[in-house]
Amino acid sequence: MLKKVVVKHFGGISKTANALNISHPAVCRWGEVIPEKQAFVIERITKGKLKYDASLYLKTNESAA
Repeated sequence: MLKKVVVKHFGGISKTANALNISHPAVCRWGEVIPEKQAFVIERITKGKLKYDASLYLKTNESAA
């Protein structure tokens, strides 16, 4: 789930933090892709309007031969 989509949905960083019951700085520290745990929570509280996308969280294993 992308940070810009989440923040736009909730109407800003403060409103996003309030909706998730986390701090404003915690939201600010998110990268472009939000933490996976928060993506699950957001999908649930938005009743699926924002969807968890597993492909954003795939781990690549480049060391495997």
